[in-house]
Amino acid sequence: MSSSAKSPARSGERSTRVGPWEGARLRARRAPRARNRYVDLLRAASILVVVGGHGLMVAPTVQSGVRFTLSDMLQIAPWTQWLTWVFQVMPLFFIVGGYANAASWESARRSGTGYGEWVSHRLQRLAGPVLPFILIWCGLGLAARWLGVGEDLVMSGSRAAFLPTWFLAVYVLVVALAPAMHRGWERFGMTSFWALVLVAALVDALARTTGLGTVRWINYAVVWLAIHQLGFAWRDGALSKPIRAASFALGGLASLVVLRGLASYPTSMVTVPGDAAANSNPPTLALLALAVTHMGVALAFEERGRRLLRRTPVWTATVLINAVIMTLYLWHTTVMVLLVAVAELPGGAPLRLVPNTLAWWASRPVWLLILALGLALCVAAFGRYETPPDPGPGAPPAWRSVLGAVALGAGLLGLAAGGIGSANALGVRLLPVLSCLAGVRLIRGRRGAGRASRRPSDGGVPCWGGAKPVSPPARR
Repeated sequence: MSSSAKSPARSGERSTRVGPWEGARLRARRAPRARNRYVDLLRAASILVVVGGHGLMVAPTVQSGVRFTLSDMLQIAPWTQWLTWVFQVMPLFFIVGGYANAASWESARRSGTGYGEWVSHRLQRLAGPVLPFILIWCGLGLAARWLGVGEDLVMSGSRAAFLPTWFLAVYVLVVALAPAMHRGWERFGMTSFWALVLVAALVDALARTTGLGTVRWINYAVVWLAIHQLGFAWRDGALSKPIRAASFALGGLASLVVLRGLASYPTSMVTVPGDAAANSNPPTLALLALAVTHMGVALAFEERGRRLLRRTPVWTATVLINAVIMTLYLWHTTVMVLLVAVAELPGGAPLRLVPNTLAWWASRPVWLLILALGLALCVAAFGRYETPPDPGPGAPPAWRSVLGAVALGAGLLGLAAGGIGSANALGVRLLPVLSCLAGVRLIRGRRGAGRASRRPSDGGVPCWGGAKPVSPPARR
């Protein structure tokens, strides 16, 4: 083997021996020139907004003579619900995911990689970080059972910790459907997006006018697939002109205002505890309008973002965050739950500030700093699970990865809805836990014999889900 063939391996080995920043800098240096780094920047910035936003939403408090309560700032201060029009960035995750999935699938087809191998590779980094997360919470549930901690307390705490997993539950299924949706994009273009918008509008109208509330859950698939389709549009250059990006942003915002003012959709773009209606659970036409707005704004700033990413520190920081992005997302609410539990031990002294007062807001920077430190410890402990295992020889059968995605998604939705606590001897809800573990096993299980894997390279730069964004093909 030539020395040039060995050098990437030596670089990879070196990056494991140096510090996180130096390792990220080495990976950033190896990034392909054609890579759309703005996609990575949006992903990294979005996760920071999610972590910070959740840190500010939670309002634990203990008052004299009053039992500990874990309130939500969206309830306590309704004016904060308007801020969710800016800080509800989960639609951006799906848009970025659509771009990355399109780029990866196009690359796979050019190299002759089949659907089974492609979907297995795409799901690897999504499933890997779930395993330690589930197992640690099983241990916490069992310990709580032995220590006599109330089932209600375990259930409420774990429900808060598992709340972010709804996104991953939906996204693994969207990934499995991405090639089929991409075929629809190639054949119908933006019509494939507008058709989903129409279905979402019909579902909302039917649910709101007939009282058939259960029909709203159809939009869990329809709305997120529509938003994911916007990533295909970005990738294909359908919205690349500034005037089109601006029209999308203004049109989405105008639609959002109309839906809020005339159709009485909720103000908040995230679920407010106690409210009868919500825009995110399940998603509504209003959340879809927000996605269109954010899409237009993001594209309007794309050139500025690309110029910013030419600076080595900015690009290195982007690579560093993307390398552990699923760990950050999964663990940040768990860190909050554990911090609140620790703060309550000495009688709740650190939690006696009344939410939404000047003193409470002044204490938020300290709270966010402590949260960041706890999250850094989780990254140090569990970040390595984001590195997919060696795929080995051969491609897995497609059914295995798809079945794994369904099992993992179903288990995560169950845990997001009800937490992990149970009255059984183990202190955990076995059905959703086993579903998650089976899903991870199917996705990350050993591949069968066959041809050598042609797993696409990412240029040494971690990309959420293993994507390799490249320049879009020239449009005819």
